[in-house]
Amino acid sequence: MELLPPHVSPESPRDSYLPLSSSHRSSSVNGTREPDGVTFFILQGLSSFGEKQMIFFVILLLGYIVILGGNSMIIFVTLTDPKLDSPMYFFLANLSFVDIVYTTTTIPKMLFGFLSDVSTISVPICFLQSYFFIQLSITIRITLTVMAYDRYVAICNPLRYASIMTRPTRLFLVAGAWVFSALFWLPPTIIAVRQPYCGPKVVAHCWCDPSSVRQLACADTSMDNVVSLSFGVVNQLTTGLSILMSYVLIGVSLSRMAVTQRLKAFRTCSAHLTVVTIYYSSAAFVYISYRVGNFSTEVRIIVALVYAALTPFLNPVIYSLRNKELQESIRRTVSRFRSAAVSAMKDVNTVS
Repeated sequence: MELLPPHVSPESPRDSYLPLSSSHRSSSVNGTREPDGVTFFILQGLSSFGEKQMIFFVILLLGYIVILGGNSMIIFVTLTDPKLDSPMYFFLANLSFVDIVYTTTTIPKMLFGFLSDVSTISVPICFLQSYFFIQLSITIRITLTVMAYDRYVAICNPLRYASIMTRPTRLFLVAGAWVFSALFWLPPTIIAVRQPYCGPKVVAHCWCDPSSVRQLACADTSMDNVVSLSFGVVNQLTTGLSILMSYVLIGVSLSRMAVTQRLKAFRTCSAHLTVVTIYYSSAAFVYISYRVGNFSTEVRIIVALVYAALTPFLNPVIYSLRNKELQESIRRTVSRFRSAAVSAMKDVNTVS
């Protein structure tokens, strides 16, 4: 989600590292950096919290472990269990993979920043991180939209479900989500890269959030703001309205079913509906918090951090709790690993 924080100059002990005088500001011609331009940024993060940053470090580390472990488990069981061969689990495995990559673009760097006095990042890596963070968030939204369409076809057109959601169709939808998101966010990224950056070097965030980096440009960023906002709104509205329309049609179809069929159909999409609600609600809250001037920079960073990690953290938990087939598959997988471990121990004892 493209965040639009107000123009706030970060103030922290790290500012002593910044070249703030006009003599340190580089000139630019045709959007290119001069030799004395900025070559790295300082990520401010939550430096004002001092030693209390360790609390966030522990929480974020544990959350990241759950994200990696839970989503990896979902990918493994959906790929190895023949009973989970339906399109729904194929899309779920892709969502879990995107969640892992999505959080890996930011969380490891944030963890390192909490442990170091000054967290720096080179300009090229900063823009790569910014691009992949937004691109993967778009991929998540498109994947959630595809999953909503999958539930619509399964409930509203059950007799044609197998013929519509064929393997080539599934691969096309997943590949389309990745390719579209990669191309969609290129124009705003190219515009941002071509801007001259000449100081101050402090990014008022834990990662290279596009809006926070944009404030460091020493040129007019009006076009950047308009392009980024337009692309962000288009993506949010198209995916959000598509998901909403799918569930409206599902609701109409459910109203015509018997109670038992209605409950069974609702259970098949309850986990996805929960994830979508949490994702878009947290995204809306982040947007509001960044637009309201009463929130401090630290609060905005924490809210954005929660938004970035919450859905990937909750995805495996929600699907594991609300999907009986997935629960049974995880139990069978754990049981197989346990049996293999016991067998290996017996072999070791026999040899010894």
